[in-house]
Parts: sequence; C-alpha cells; structure tokens
Amino acid sequence: MAITESEIAEARVAWGKALVAIAKAYEVEGIDGARLIAEKTLDSAYGYNLGPVLFKPTMASGKQTFRPTRKGALSYFVGHDAEYPLDSGFGLKGWRTVTSETSATFIEGDVAMWMGWVLMTDKDGNETKVDKSWGYKKDANGTLRIILHHSSLPYQL
Repeated sequence: MAITESEIAEARVAWGKALVAIAKAYEVEGIDGARLIAEKTLDSAYGYNLGPVLFKPTMASGKQTFRPTRKGALSYFVGHDAEYPLDSGFGLKGWRTVTSETSATFIEGDVAMWMGWVLMTDKDGNETKVDKSWGYKKDANGTLRIILHHSSLPYQL
C-alpha cells in the first residue's frame, strides 16, 4: 500500500492536534490526563509496534538525546519520569495551534519522508518554530506510523 501526500498531510495535522490535546488535558486533568493522551498518541501515530523509532526530540540532550523506546518518548512529551530527569514535558507547554510548512517529501511505496518547519503557538501567543523531519511506514494493517522523528531549533548565527 503506497503512502500518499494527503496521508502525510493528515498525519502532520493529527500530530499537531494531539500535541494541543496533551497540553489542554494537562491544564484540566493534570499529569494523569496528559499522560493518557500522550500514550494514545504514541500508540496510534508512532511505530513502536514495528521496532525502535528513530526519535530525536527538540529539547533533549546528553545520553538521553535519542528516544528509540516508547517510554523515552512518553517522558519527553509529559516528563514526570525519574529515569529522564531533564524532561520537563514538551507537550505540557500550553500549546494551542500547530501548523507546518513543507520543504520536501519523498515517497517510495510504504515508506515516506517529510521535512519542513513546524510552528507551534502557546496559550500566551508565543511561537516556537522547529526544523522537523518525519519518516513514515505503513504497518501490516495499512496504518501510517511515524518511524523517524527528528526535531531541532533552527540554526542561529
């Protein structure tokens, strides 16, 4: 089953909506509500069921820069995990909107790569723009899964 451009666009929109949902759940239900949404997102959008996900979060460093496990990704999004003491919970930062701008897309059958900018706005109107790459693969059920997620802040001179 070949991946289509529209599936990749839908996946980016779904990811953005999930990030906003995590932030809003945290504000209303606390960490337990945020964790529940983050877990559902990891299970529905990411390919941890296929093997390690090549996940390099924006604000991760040192020996925990890369998060190939679901547990590491969950900690990045919601923090509150003693095994990842530097994680403050990227998903808990009051996000309200997420948009993206495509630089390029590569599709080869059931594998695709996307690269571009993702712009996130928080409840105070502060914007964060990140350089983002996502790799996707369809699983045996035809569900599009994130298998690569690389994010970094734009280079500053």
